[in-house]
Amino acid sequence: MSEKSIRQDFPIHWLVWHNEFRSLDQELSKNDTEIHLEKLDPRGRTPLHLSVTLGHIESARVLLRKGANANAENKQNWTVLQEAVSTGDPELVQLILQHRDFQRFTTRTEGIPGLLETLKEAPDFYVEMRWEFASWVPLVSRMCPSDTYKVYKSGANVRIDTTLLGFDNMSWQRGSRSFIFRGQHNEATVMEVDHDIRQVYTETMRVLPSPPDPTALTPSEDAVVSRLTSPIVTTYLDTHKIAFERNKTGIWGWRSDKVENVNGYECKVFSATNVEVLTKTRTEHLTEEDKKETKKLSRTPLESFLGMAEIENSKAQGATNGDVTTQSNNPCSISPLEYFNSMIDLQGKDIGRPKEQSVKVQKFKATLSLCESFPLSLQEQVVPIIDIMAQNNAHFKKLKDFITLTLPAGFPVKIEIPLFHVLNAKITFGNIYANTEAVPGVTSIKDTSPMTCVVDESMFDVPPGYVIQGEGHMDNRYQDEDDALLQFAIQQSLLESGSENDQVTFYEALMKSPPGPTAGYKTLEERQLQRALAASLSISHQPGESLSQDSVPEEDICRPYPRTQPEDPMDQQLRLALEMSQKQQAEDERRRMQEDEELQRILQLSMTEK
Repeated sequence: MSEKSIRQDFPIHWLVWHNEFRSLDQELSKNDTEIHLEKLDPRGRTPLHLSVTLGHIESARVLLRKGANANAENKQNWTVLQEAVSTGDPELVQLILQHRDFQRFTTRTEGIPGLLETLKEAPDFYVEMRWEFASWVPLVSRMCPSDTYKVYKSGANVRIDTTLLGFDNMSWQRGSRSFIFRGQHNEATVMEVDHDIRQVYTETMRVLPSPPDPTALTPSEDAVVSRLTSPIVTTYLDTHKIAFERNKTGIWGWRSDKVENVNGYECKVFSATNVEVLTKTRTEHLTEEDKKETKKLSRTPLESFLGMAEIENSKAQGATNGDVTTQSNNPCSISPLEYFNSMIDLQGKDIGRPKEQSVKVQKFKATLSLCESFPLSLQEQVVPIIDIMAQNNAHFKKLKDFITLTLPAGFPVKIEIPLFHVLNAKITFGNIYANTEAVPGVTSIKDTSPMTCVVDESMFDVPPGYVIQGEGHMDNRYQDEDDALLQFAIQQSLLESGSENDQVTFYEALMKSPPGPTAGYKTLEERQLQRALAASLSISHQPGESLSQDSVPEEDICRPYPRTQPEDPMDQQLRLALEMSQKQQAEDERRRMQEDEELQRILQLSMTEK
């Protein structure tokens, strides 16, 4: 590949590579020039990603001013902000963080009116989405709640009712809230209705003719320092390997496709195999002191129990010799001709700081029940609702990632998916058009084909006697993190984390509580969880039976990484409880296998006798 062909195929990338920011500004200002701001180069980077990885802040400023996407991810699932953090340049981090937050703000304010306009053309409907949370960690499943989202849609108006508000003081907090979206041309009014205290919080979202200045969202110095002194972590669902296969039912020799009835609808049951959640952690930007702080926390018994395999742990990837300093943004001296030629194998070399990276993976198995005659349209009616809720809800964001895959034919009436390493969810759709149970404000029309309903316009009004707080009082649920706060909390509590102030508790991880200044593995909530697990263990074992490590066979123990400090008694109780739980699971699996073998033997004998 010649320099001429590179300039022709990747004109913006070429100027970024050489940090010719003045020429870049002129090129992007040409009205007759096709601009490829989000075009990927052969290594999977946009021009902005390339400029950040090379540390070219001047080119990054030009690209951001022209509207380059600061929320984009590269081929390795790293965001622009994360790549900026890896350079260790606080000025670059502040620049990207500022524009990322600004773009998120404008996307949210402009996105909801567009989604409501999309819904306006779809048939009106009412549906109930039941969420049931579960975990395989002992006792945690007993604490996991359920909730039913009631969704009303009429024209460009949407109302979503919920009763699950959060988690506080070791208990789930219940209440009665409605989120009402009233769509108009280029504008949407969003109301959060608190039925318990009879108050309404409002916010107006509109497409602005001239967007505000991004400098209004300049991040604080503390926000920049926090990122530069913490590991970079990304967690994502690997969708490339997922495959769907039909579940079977019946005994050996007589097996057929599994069918189940879900809320009155006959559904085919599928399993999604090779569902993997990957967590990558990078530390090349940290000082030696920060790295020492990171290593203070050893791997917890809980993490060992969950079986998160570390599939890669490499240091200084890409460096070719010991003389290269970590400040170099092209340590392998890769030429542009090598970089932009997709036919050349760089053999693990790359631009940017040499990576210090670890990768962990956990496999799951998701289940779907699909109905081909379901009276709702997934794409036209349900997906826009999920898009609206995914703006501020981590659970709906995970559902959106999964439901937008290429699924087998049919509507997913019931979906069981992993949310995080310790938490999964079952979502079931029911009471379509209020046809099985009457709902105030909804009139079901059953004698038409297809079935439909009429939603009273009063369902989208402020209830009589409620106090309206006015503009600007609505809670800001949009978290200032690369992913939703729940995902961030799970990562921080179950994986090697940064400094002590960055840690959150296990309960904060599950309950979406914000990390506080006293958050840490040894908080009161963690100790209470350990005591509960220990109590569970004492109930499960026989009287007089020892709870020592010797009582568990060595092959059944999920051993933690070597500890840097003596094991705390509470840590030991937690570890032993998890070991016993895993032992019980292994015993149950062994018993099921024996029963299957015995059944096959009996069937074979019966056939022989005939």
